[in-house]
Amino acid sequence: MGKFTKDLCMITLGSLCYALALTLLAIPNNLTEGGVPGAAIILHYAFDWSPGIVTFILTSVIMIIGYKSLPKRAIVLSLLSVPLVSIFIYISEDLVESLGDPLASAIFAGFFIGVGCGLIFRTGSSMGGTSLIAKMLHNKFDWDMVRTIFVLDIMIVLSGFFVIGPLNIMYTVIALFIAKKSTDLILEGLDPRKAVSIISRKAPLIADAIIDNMNMSVTVFKGYGGYLKDDTDMTYVIINKYQLMRLKKVISSIDENAFVVIHDVRDVFGGSFAWDEVKKSESK
Repeated sequence: MGKFTKDLCMITLGSLCYALALTLLAIPNNLTEGGVPGAAIILHYAFDWSPGIVTFILTSVIMIIGYKSLPKRAIVLSLLSVPLVSIFIYISEDLVESLGDPLASAIFAGFFIGVGCGLIFRTGSSMGGTSLIAKMLHNKFDWDMVRTIFVLDIMIVLSGFFVIGPLNIMYTVIALFIAKKSTDLILEGLDPRKAVSIISRKAPLIADAIIDNMNMSVTVFKGYGGYLKDDTDMTYVIINKYQLMRLKKVISSIDENAFVVIHDVRDVFGGSFAWDEVKKSESK
């Protein structure tokens, strides 16, 4: 399967998942969403306008204004995702009644919204809306994109305070939080990697022990201790979270006083991880 065909399938599935989460779970229970679809839903509650049509109009206008802020590939993919989301919302409007439990609806709506967004974002596509506005403001005024998106989404959700009431606004905030977490899950995968930096005078020995005991590739950097004013080395390794305890034991067996820093890694490719993928493909 070609990359573009794979991206098209992911965009279609993500758009369908996102749209159905709104029309089958959020809208029947008087919940809303962030971004342009959230604004369209609030207008639907207030004036009975079609959220699918309003989403398409508003997103298209934003895309026309800010298309220069997106890479060419993202523009092409966005020209697929934006109409698909709007079409799926339009054809699935008013299909079901309320489940009668807005909390459960908010939880599952948030989960499937996040899954849909994650699938779309994994292709490099954009859903337009607040993310594109934030990018334009970043380019023009150097505003922080994450904070700008957060503020815009909060403003959109709070604008529905007098339309859907404070209780449903709180349910919507729950849905947004769950959507953020499920989006991260799709983007980062079920097996997030950890980057481990080990600063020790015995760094080469620790590197050898990791290679021998864990069959992993490591990198040793030459460094200089700013406090003690002497040379020191740092071993750097990427592992999955299940290997962390074993790695700690290997480090302690060589140098109990080693200074270790562990932090999350968003994505890893190439190097020994590429070799692992080759081995998997060869074994099939």
